[in-house]
Amino acid sequence: MTATVTPSSLLGPAAEAIRRRVADRIVGLTEVTDLLLVSLFSGGHSLLVGVPGLAKTTLVRAVADALDLSFKRIQFTPDLLPSDITGAEGLVDDPETGERSLVFVKGPVFAHLLLADEINRTPPKTQAALLEAMEERSVTVGGVVHRLEAPFCVLATQNPIEQVGTYPLPTAQLDRFLFLVNIDYPARDDEARIVKMTVSPPRPDTSMPLVRRDDVLAAREAIHDQSAPTGVVAEAVRLARLTRPDGDVPDVVKRYVEYGASPRAAQQLVRAAKARAALRGVPAAEIADVRALAPHVFRHRLVMRPAAAVDGITARDAVDAILKR
Repeated sequence: MTATVTPSSLLGPAAEAIRRRVADRIVGLTEVTDLLLVSLFSGGHSLLVGVPGLAKTTLVRAVADALDLSFKRIQFTPDLLPSDITGAEGLVDDPETGERSLVFVKGPVFAHLLLADEINRTPPKTQAALLEAMEERSVTVGGVVHRLEAPFCVLATQNPIEQVGTYPLPTAQLDRFLFLVNIDYPARDDEARIVKMTVSPPRPDTSMPLVRRDDVLAAREAIHDQSAPTGVVAEAVRLARLTRPDGDVPDVVKRYVEYGASPRAAQQLVRAAKARAALRGVPAAEIADVRALAPHVFRHRLVMRPAAAVDGITARDAVDAILKR
C-alpha cells in the first residue's frame, strides 16, 4: 500500500482485506473487528467485555499483525505495580568506564497495540498508570516525560462474571474509552468451525502485513483533518444531550439515569463516525454512522440510579430508548 492515503479511497479496500485476513484466524467477530479498526483509526481506545475463552487476545494480535503494528499484553493482577506498566529507572554499568548510571527501561505500555487483560483485577492506583498514557500518549517517570510511539491504542478486557477480587473502573477512566464492546458467545456453526480450527494442526502464517505503519498514521491524520458534516455533528450532540436526565428526554432516562454523557462523548462519537465512513469507503460521515456507533460510545458513560438495578434497567435500555426516539 504505497499510494497516497485518503480516508475513503484507501481505507475502504484496506478494511475489507483486513477483515478477510482476521477472519482466517478468528471466526464470527466481524463486527468487533470493525469496531477495533474504527477505534484505532479514530485515535480512541476500547474496552472489551466478555467471558474468558472468546479469542479476545487472538483477535487483537491478528489486527496488529495485519497492520504491521507492535503488540504487547499485560495481565492485570492485584499485585501489579504502576512501574510494571510504564517501566522504571534502573542502574546500568558502563562496560567502558565502569560507572553506573540511571537508565529508563521501557515497560509494555510502549507498544502500538496494548492489550490490558482483565484490567479490573488491579487496584485503582495501578489502573491510573494507564490514564496519562491513554490521554496524553506519554508516561512520566522520575520527572521525565517519555512519549509513546504513534499509533497508540489500548484495548482492555473485562470479565463480566467474576466480581470477587475485582476493582470497578473509575468513571474518569471509563470516560477515556471510546467504545465499550460486548463480545457474546459464537453461533453454533461458528463454534463448530472454531473447535475444528483449534484442534487441527496450525497452518504456518507466512502472510505479510496488509497496511504499513506509515499508512496507518497517514490515514489517521487524514481522518482527523477531514471536516465533519453539520448534520453529523448535530445528531451526535442531540443524542448526547438526550442521555442527560433534564429537559425533554425519554422517560427511562429521566427516571433511571443520574448523570449522562459529557461533551467528550459527542466529540469522540463524531471522530468515530468519520473513521467508520472512511473504512466503509464513503467520502464523508453520515448520520447512519453516528447512530450505529452511539450505543458503544454511550453505554459505559451513563451513571445509573440505584432504582435502575432494582427495576432491572440498564444503560443499554436507556440508549435504546434514545435511539428509538
